[in-house]
Amino acid sequence: MTDSRFFREACFIGGEWVSAAGDAIKVNNPATGEIIGAVPKLGREETAKAIDAASTAFPEWRATSPDERAKYCMAIHDALMDNQPALGELLTIEMGKPLAEAKGEIAYGAAFFKWFAEEARRVYGDIIPSPWADKRIVVTKEPVGVVGSITPWNFPNAMIARKAAAALASGCTIVCKPASQTPFSALAFGVIAEDVGLPKGVLNVITGSAAAIADELCENDAVRKITFTGSTEIGKSLSAKAMAKLKRVSMELGGNAPLIIFDDADLDAALDGAIACKFRNSGQTCVCANRILVQSGIYDAFSEKLSQKVRALKVGDGLADGTDQGPLIDDSAIQKVEEHIEDATRKGASITAGGKRHEKGGTYFEPTLLTDVTADMLIAKDETFGPVAPLFRFDTEEEAVKMANDTEYGLASYFYTKDLGRAWRVMEALEYGMVAVNEGILSTPTAPFGGVKESGFGREGSKYGLEDYLNIKYGLFGGLGK
Repeated sequence: MTDSRFFREACFIGGEWVSAAGDAIKVNNPATGEIIGAVPKLGREETAKAIDAASTAFPEWRATSPDERAKYCMAIHDALMDNQPALGELLTIEMGKPLAEAKGEIAYGAAFFKWFAEEARRVYGDIIPSPWADKRIVVTKEPVGVVGSITPWNFPNAMIARKAAAALASGCTIVCKPASQTPFSALAFGVIAEDVGLPKGVLNVITGSAAAIADELCENDAVRKITFTGSTEIGKSLSAKAMAKLKRVSMELGGNAPLIIFDDADLDAALDGAIACKFRNSGQTCVCANRILVQSGIYDAFSEKLSQKVRALKVGDGLADGTDQGPLIDDSAIQKVEEHIEDATRKGASITAGGKRHEKGGTYFEPTLLTDVTADMLIAKDETFGPVAPLFRFDTEEEAVKMANDTEYGLASYFYTKDLGRAWRVMEALEYGMVAVNEGILSTPTAPFGGVKESGFGREGSKYGLEDYLNIKYGLFGGLGK
């Protein structure tokens, strides 16, 4: 590694590094299958200690001025960017995505700390006109308290950054539980915290049993908010446990994103958007296009050109020059992709590019394009989370919107058209928390990221991103008459 000091095989609790006393979780490089290290397999007892550290640090941290918290957030931003090559390399080694994408993720994660450094100064209250002549009404906002964060493996830096930046800026302290497949990018935040002099206990990172850590975060009275990114199934379970204690909850859950290509679209722009939207991170993102809906008049031309672009994608180790697509995270990811392809082809779909494991072996899979996909196929309902682009055919605008909304999910959606009226109609008709018009990538710290329906609730990023970390307090001042 460029800078091995970021590689820590210990948890960060209360400003101290805690090594494994017993069992450890081995972590492999999905590009080679080699074990790169191990992290502590901690449980409820150690999680309680991390919560205690965050709880102890909270009164002093919430008392700091917004300017002071902003300075810490900007220092974290600068430290992430100053160490972007090393942190990107670490991310690629444990997760597999191409190095260029990994470095981009570091910059994306850092941008949240910069954004919320600025937003920390803008937590405004209100003075409400009083109905009483001798009383005054004020509204203030206060940090909710200790936050428990649980994040997935596909964006091991950015998912933590989105949550931690908002928590720290608002005056909350946080306990972060990263995915066991990609813990080292999360533990690197402990090194960053030390580098910038963040007070002990404000940010904690713990690895171990997902069930045990989640249960402690949900049941411990000192934790006042749970923020989770992951599957809808687990999100529902965590929400139920957290609500038993009436904790604040933010859930960024599964998706089934449609990408609609209307016949009046700029075809070249739509093709580039489809590649970026579908094959980024080997298709392993919650906002990837899981269904590509193409209007009949351009279906054949679009599928032929997309097939050429898919075949041109270079598969390889994320650290190798020119790699467009790295390996999938593990064998279960490969098996799900194969299951979706087998089901689709058995029901009449055709493979026009890829379709099988890559000759490199391991968890490499060929970028794949399926045509003549229909609504009765598994891939139409279930999030693939892999490099498979399924093309559906539609005739009318109304049919496209109906097909796009025919899912319990509502995270991200995309469509291409040159018709301004259609752009507004379809944007308003799509039942999704996020809609991108004539663009294949929509994530930015300045916009609210989140979904509707079974894709969850709460927003990350933007001016709305602090709201889930703040309580509203009403203050009534009486006795003001003569």
